[in-house]
Amino acid sequence: MASQPGAALLFLLLVSGLRVGSLQPGERLNLETENVTVVEGEVATISCRVKNNDDSVIQLLNPNRQTIYFRDFRPLKDARFQLVNFSSSELRVSLTNVSIHDEGRYFCQLYTDPPQEAYTTITVLIPPNNLVIDVQKDTYVEGEEVEMNCTAMASKPAAVIRWYKGTQELEGSKTEVEAVDNKMFRVRSQISVTVLREDDDVPFVCLVDHPAVKDLETKQYIEVQYKPMVMVSVTYPQGLTREGEPLELTCKAVGKPRPERVLWQRVDDDLPEHVTIDEDKLIFNSLNKTDNGTYRCEASNSVGSSSADYTLYVYDPPTTPLPPTTTSTTTTTTTPSTIPDASATTEPAVHDTRAGEEGPLAVDHAVIGGVVAVVVFAMLCLLIILGRYFARHKGTYFTHEAKGADDAADADTAIINAEGGQNSCEEKKEYFI
Repeated sequence: MASQPGAALLFLLLVSGLRVGSLQPGERLNLETENVTVVEGEVATISCRVKNNDDSVIQLLNPNRQTIYFRDFRPLKDARFQLVNFSSSELRVSLTNVSIHDEGRYFCQLYTDPPQEAYTTITVLIPPNNLVIDVQKDTYVEGEEVEMNCTAMASKPAAVIRWYKGTQELEGSKTEVEAVDNKMFRVRSQISVTVLREDDDVPFVCLVDHPAVKDLETKQYIEVQYKPMVMVSVTYPQGLTREGEPLELTCKAVGKPRPERVLWQRVDDDLPEHVTIDEDKLIFNSLNKTDNGTYRCEASNSVGSSSADYTLYVYDPPTTPLPPTTTSTTTTTTTPSTIPDASATTEPAVHDTRAGEEGPLAVDHAVIGGVVAVVVFAMLCLLIILGRYFARHKGTYFTHEAKGADDAADADTAIINAEGGQNSCEEKKEYFI
């Protein structure tokens, strides 16, 4: 039991000759202390400090005004209170294993005339003692809505709950705070999430923000089942699919639960008789034109089914290349590809049908066009040369025929001279002969 000093203690002080300090003119004594915040179960330290003390008595009282320490003497029979330091300027006391019942206002008193008093408040923090996530079930189908509840039990002050999916914080939670025993609180937070296949085995985290604890969290893993994702790929060849060559298609299906088997079929027709199916592979040993069409791979599990298509176009076999010419051409080959069914719905795969316009036939047309261009150019050059030649010789003929008529005085003389000139030419021709 605690003992209260009261009047009897003051009487003892007077009897023992202890001097009670008094304020002198112009002198002022200061009593100081600070508030204390401590987590339940830890140690709280209370310090009463005095400036310019003249040996006045210092004592510490609890919220019930019971004396804990009078100078360095402890009248209160509570072994959790221990003296840390005592001097004329300070009384420091520690309280171990603090509980919620120790919370309240503590008083530092200095026996002066008049007496001085200062108080400090001990605040006890209580972290949540339990953090639990509740879900309706552990397994969900893609697209379902999951409702999760996280409860933080008996904390002081009330905890703040945040939600995360992996490292991404989630918004839209609903929180309820309920008072317990007037000093502690129970907090409940609820969140709803539509799960996707990417959420399979991803932790949903309930994280608590509280001044008494750091990194307090709990995790909940859920299993998300989804129908298969299907993709068709060409194992070989890597280029154009030509007549007489082999072709191997591979169907890849990923789902949860795992697809048991895949089914190959030809859209709007039967599979060719020479086609071989080896588990997830469709094999053509030798392609021909009758193999043209759309081939579908379908996979299913307990959630549903999905498929992917591949459109096959068989091109002509390569032809023997022509001898090299001075004309150079560049051939571009387009490799057909299929697009995976990302939305798990059945859509025909895209196939480039223009690829057949390029290849050896394109090279033959280019060579023929180059030869024709060279021939046309040579003929044009020949026509120009012949035209210039005929033009030059026709001018020379007219010039010799009119020779001798330029110097004549009149038209009759010019005719006679021209005829004479012609005769002269003939005479010269006879002379040379």
